[in-house]
Order: sequence, then C-alpha cells, then structure tokens
Amino acid sequence: MRIALAVVVGRAVRWLTRLRGGGSAMPGNAALLIAPQFLEHAFQTVTDGIIFVSGSNGKSTTTNMLARILRAHGLDVFTNPSGGNLPQGIASALLSEVGLDGAVHADVAVLEVDEAYSVGLSARLAPTTTLIVNVQVDQLNRFYEPARVAQMLATLVHSTKANVILNADDDSLREVGTRFASTKNVSWFGVEPALLASAPHGLANVIQQDDSKRVARPVVGSEVVAHSERSARIRIGKESSEFPLPARGLHYAVDAAGAIGAARVVLGRRFNDDSARQGLAAMQTIYGRGEVITVNGEDIEIIMMKNPPSLQMNLDALPGKPEQLLVAVDEGTPDPSWIYGIDFSNLGDADIITGTKAWQIATRWAYEGLEVRRVEPDPDKAVAWFLALPRPTSGVKVMLVNYELMMSIRKHLGFLELEGGNQ
Repeated sequence: MRIALAVVVGRAVRWLTRLRGGGSAMPGNAALLIAPQFLEHAFQTVTDGIIFVSGSNGKSTTTNMLARILRAHGLDVFTNPSGGNLPQGIASALLSEVGLDGAVHADVAVLEVDEAYSVGLSARLAPTTTLIVNVQVDQLNRFYEPARVAQMLATLVHSTKANVILNADDDSLREVGTRFASTKNVSWFGVEPALLASAPHGLANVIQQDDSKRVARPVVGSEVVAHSERSARIRIGKESSEFPLPARGLHYAVDAAGAIGAARVVLGRRFNDDSARQGLAAMQTIYGRGEVITVNGEDIEIIMMKNPPSLQMNLDALPGKPEQLLVAVDEGTPDPSWIYGIDFSNLGDADIITGTKAWQIATRWAYEGLEVRRVEPDPDKAVAWFLALPRPTSGVKVMLVNYELMMSIRKHLGFLELEGGNQ
C-alpha cells in the first residue's frame, strides 16, 4: 500500500515540477518519504542484476553508453539517464517506469551513482557489477581530497557481489583493484600507453606521488589505441575495431572503452562488436557534455566547466580556438580559483563573461593575456547578446558554463528535458 501511494504521489509531484520546467529530485524525495524502502523494493524484480557506474568524471556518459550497448544486444535495461545519481534522483527515474506495484520489470539495471552515496546505496542494493571510471580532483569543498573518494569507491567495490571493471590508467583504482583481486572478478580498461603519453595532460587522473606504492599496470581487456573527432579504435582482447563516439576527446574514448569492458563482462559470449557499435551510434550526447543545441537555426556547443580535470580534458579536445565564446560561472562554483591551474592554450578571447563570478573569471582571462569584450553579470542578458552576434565564419558559437548555469541557460532557451533536445 505504501509503495503504491509513493508512486502516485511521486508522479503527481513530477507532473507539477514539469509544469515549471525541472525538479528531477523532488518527485523521488516525495516517494522515498512515503516509502523509505522504495529503491530496494523496485529492484528486487531485475532478473540479471544491478550495475553501478561511479567515479569522478564521465559517469553520465559511460552509464548512457553501457545502457545503449546492452539494449543493442537485446536486453531490457532500466537506467537513470538524466544524471540524477543520488537516491532521490534514482527514485525519480523509477517513477516514470514502474507501475503501482513499484517494481522494475527489466533484465538489468544500469545506475549512475554518486561517489559518496555509492557507499550507502551499495549496502542497500548490492550491485552485481561495478564500473568505476576514475578518481580525479573534484568538489574539494565536499570531498576534501581525492584519497577520500578512493576509499569510498573501495567500499563500493567491497559491497559488489561479483564483477568490478576499473580504469587501468588510474593509480588509485589500480590499488583498489589489487586489494580486491582475490575476492572479486576484476577486469580493466584503459588507453594504449604511447597514445596516453601523447595527450597534453594525460587523463588528468590523480597520480600517486610515492613510486614505492604505485601498482604496475595490469593486463587490459578493452583499450583505446587511437581516436579521432567522433570515433575511437578500441582493442578488445587481441582484435581492434572502430566505434563511434558522441563527442570529441580522449576522455569520451576512455568512457567507451569502460562501457565496452563492462558489457563484455555482463554479456560474456553474447557480446558482439557490431551490436556494441550500433548501441554507441544510437547514443545522444548527455546534456552539457559536448552537447550541440540548435537555437534559431544556429548550432551552439555547450561545454561544461565542472572541475579542473573535466575542463582541461574538454579544452584539450577543442579543434581550434572558438571564434565566438560565452563563459558563464555563478555561485554553483563556490571557489573558482582552481581555473588558474588550467592550461588555456587551446582557448582564446571571450566575447562575453556572465554570472555572479563574472568579474573573477574575467580577471583570470586578463592574467592569461586574453581579451574579454564584455562583462554582463545577468545571464539572460548575456545569452541574448551572445546569440544576437553574427554567425562565426568558421565553427560554431561555444558556451563554456558551470553546471548550474548550464541548466538554467538550457531551460531559458526552451530545452526543458535533460536529454533528447527541445521537448
């Protein structure tokens, strides 16, 4: 009775929040308030297990990739595609899928899970398989230091029933994998060493400074050996194949290698390169992650400024300096001083900088010797001014934004859904 009530009330809250264009967590909060065991109940009916995807950066993209690959192999997959990776976000995703019985009727669940919340969620849901993408510097105001994140993810691995897929080019995860090699089925993905060495900043993963504690790179099951604008060549075992990517950059190729590695473990002999390729080809970009939106017939690329590693990898992947650039940062980035450690060599002048942190960001541009043509703290005014500029002679307009302003700017432009464009 409580489960049915949770579904009804959660859906009502979902309908109300969508009227005002957003609120992905509120419906889940309502459902969990009424039925605290809503998540445990929902996933009892999943037949082939639960897969957790976690780590510092790339969770949303890798989750989407893995879900697409498994669907292309004929599996019925439940996932939380909007990036709502806290318990309330997962509960919100469930509300659009379950009936009044509150049960997920799917072969497998692929869940993006926040690093900190993975500890409690893994104890509650006991994932069959866990895929961890990396440990990077992220949200120091929340996590304090990456070593703390590594310990959280080690706890997640401990709670995983069977399979663990880890990044072989991440010092922290190599240590975690070695620690649990005798109790879990551990497999690895990564980047061919020569290709990784040629990347300007590697993968921006945390590097173990004490060589005596570094673990040797293990044998890798799925490995990126080359990548281009929208594809990657990935070696699977001894054979390599070309796979499409949703956006440019080595980090997206690594996400694909991780998703393919996890799919191989889950599917076993059923895994097929062609099906994996079809799944990746059908994938849309996740909102704000290399996403290109169309406004008034003009394409605009959105690059999210989430944390130092994420921003650096996105800048490294730029094909050239954007001809037209808007930068938007607000209080969602409490201390933006970390941008002083970013290599801006692939970035150029800014047409306009906006948000409550606009003048702080403009100061960083000045230290780099780059021009800022206009500072406008009001994001709505800044976006309107930017969109009114003539189209660039080459490339597209680029918006470099932090998470919170990315969400509000997309909403302001009429993109109310978190995936699938303007709906």
